Amino acid sequence: MQNVPQWPSDGKWWDGGQQVQIGEAFDPRRLETPLDRRERSTGGRRSRTVTTLKRGRYVRARPSPRDPSDLALDATLRAAAPYQRKRHADHPQGLALQLRSQDYQRKVRVRRAANLILFVVDASWSMAVEDRMQATKGAIFSLLTDAYQRRDRVGLIVFQKDQAMLVLPPTNSVELAKRLLTNLPVGGKTPLSAGLWLAGQTLKQESLRHPELTPLMIILTDGAGNVSMGELPPQQEAYLIAEQLQEAQVRSVVINMENTDFDQGYAQALAEHLGGECYNPASLQASSLVEMVQGELAAR
Repeated sequence: MQNVPQWPSDGKWWDGGQQVQIGEAFDPRRLETPLDRRERSTGGRRSRTVTTLKRGRYVRARPSPRDPSDLALDATLRAAAPYQRKRHADHPQGLALQLRSQDYQRKVRVRRAANLILFVVDASWSMAVEDRMQATKGAIFSLLTDAYQRRDRVGLIVFQKDQAMLVLPPTNSVELAKRLLTNLPVGGKTPLSAGLWLAGQTLKQESLRHPELTPLMIILTDGAGNVSMGELPPQQEAYLIAEQLQEAQVRSVVINMENTDFDQGYAQALAEHLGGECYNPASLQASSLVEMVQGELAAR
């Protein structure tokens, strides 16, 4: 597995960037989400998920032939009821209620699951870059404050100049985020494909460390890459990596940061290659970004 490049411990990435302050943080509203049907072995406190543990709310049953563990007695009795007359005819001296292993029904339980929210932010010189970074930082702090209680993890990748960096490794530590994000610079070119590639590597590593997390990637960019990692043209390379992320079933959302008067459709095209949604906010604020993230989590 390739190592993920991370933010230097001294907070210094390159000398040509402009520092941007952290936007105002706030308390996000509570979120009630629909059921995530993937089975998970551990819990969280935000999104609801099917769990393999024998804890959680019993919501329905499913057949489990020859496996009586976590038996749903009511559903098992209903499954056995149509066969009682025949079984009594075949075994008249048997028990009043005759069950067979094929009658077994196992409880399907639901409990809270944690999320991994990974921001991938274009920090190159482009329209409204300072406002974008302030809003993103404010949103991250707001989500982290909430995540501390709900066991969610939030991370940040920034791409600019000729590389992408994991500025904030996925965490629920507000103090770590404050220390690493305070001096984050902006400026330079747009290595979009490097940002997407690093996002894929980060999510892959996190899925091995925390397989119970449900990932959501939020990309803030105008979608116009101008730096390649290899021999392909920048835009073609970015779309290729985006398609690989879609094949890996990474849930993605693109926030289009291009001014509507100059929008050439690159962000929308990127979203299509990722298999995700593209949002075009009239203005970007930490509160609106958090609401969008919560809306995506609720749509699972």
